[in-house]
Amino acid sequence: MIFSDPGEVYGYLDRFLNFERRLEPREYRLDRMSALKEMFGSPDEAYRVVHVAGSKGKGSTATMIASIITEAGGRTGLYTSPHLLSFTERIAVGGAPVDDETLCACARELSERMEREAPEDFPGGEAPTYFELLTMLGFLCFRAAGCTDAVIEVGLGGRLDSTNVVSPAACVITPIELEHTELLGDTIAKIAFEKAGIIKPGVPVFTSASRPEALAVIGAKAAECGSAITALDDAVELADCQISASGTRATALWRDASLFDAPLEIRTPMIGRVQARNAALAAVVARSLGYSREAILGGIAKASLRARFEIIPGDPVVILDGAHTADSVRSCVDDFSSLFPGGGVLLFGCAKGKPPRPMAAALRSAFSEAIVTRPGTFKESDPEETAGAFEAEGLGVRRIDDTGEAIRAAIERASRERLPLLVTGSFYLCAAAAAVVDAR
Repeated sequence: MIFSDPGEVYGYLDRFLNFERRLEPREYRLDRMSALKEMFGSPDEAYRVVHVAGSKGKGSTATMIASIITEAGGRTGLYTSPHLLSFTERIAVGGAPVDDETLCACARELSERMEREAPEDFPGGEAPTYFELLTMLGFLCFRAAGCTDAVIEVGLGGRLDSTNVVSPAACVITPIELEHTELLGDTIAKIAFEKAGIIKPGVPVFTSASRPEALAVIGAKAAECGSAITALDDAVELADCQISASGTRATALWRDASLFDAPLEIRTPMIGRVQARNAALAAVVARSLGYSREAILGGIAKASLRARFEIIPGDPVVILDGAHTADSVRSCVDDFSSLFPGGGVLLFGCAKGKPPRPMAAALRSAFSEAIVTRPGTFKESDPEETAGAFEAEGLGVRRIDDTGEAIRAAIERASRERLPLLVTGSFYLCAAAAAVVDAR
């Protein structure tokens, strides 16, 4: 097939969209992706790879690592998910979405090969999924763009995620939380086991996980693979962390002088105390790969990612935060309360399968009521259950199932009351809100 723009490429991939929209996905397996990799000549082996998994912070950490490599003069690919407004955000080269020419050429290569293959030609007798094909498209784009390095973020889990066919130079695992429990397990240890599945024999491991049960699992997997492991809390102490509307700053004091022989004054435009930890982890990974102090500080200072406590000025001020676990919502609330002590309007929506009550409990300290909606139509959701969870936590609820109507109502109320609007609970809800807010 010949493609002329990203819209046509997305339309083609949409035909395979059979994982992300269904509550009960097909069996997760790597052999389909391994078959795809062989078909296209292992494009992911044309550049050095850093592989990043975790429950929260993995997108921010991956973005910071990629920015550091770019700052040092590398041509860097960055594969992340989900996207906010355009799926091309998932495939970035040099800090910007891949150009149309490269995207369309690689999509043509992908589609023409797929047209020659039948589902029964793949392991399990099923055609590749949307995410598998999108991942392969990213690999192809990075090779075609001449990337020297690529930072690859895991989509879901790790052990059986479609990205886990890479042979990385470093494995990175961010904090572990209870998430996707229906797929990954119902304990921190089980989820950590899935995330630790990205660890490869002899490849160094870096983690900012802090829960003892998660660290025990990650450490055991690293030992099994003969891989050196660096835990962030063993390597660094973060001091004087400050957040403002323009970003985050902190001083990284190094316990391991072989990494840095003097403190790092970290500054990032990403807002949130958790971003200081993400930046410190990115710095440790980059240092182990041989990057200079100057490249590390410069890259972190230039890294940005939407819907991570993103403040959009205007009437009203809108804060987009894709937090969708209890811990990440608590971090969001702490930062919101620090920057907006006068309160605000809350718009919340989460996908089905995400337990809303712990998130409602976290939000109760800063909000007395919420507008509850669906996080768009991409993911299945249950606004009735979500509204009930908020009411059970003592919050007033206005339920508006139509996402667009809810966004407009929230904006109107925040403007009328001269309060900031926080949109959280789902990246998909943030995406829908961003489309409205960016157009105003």
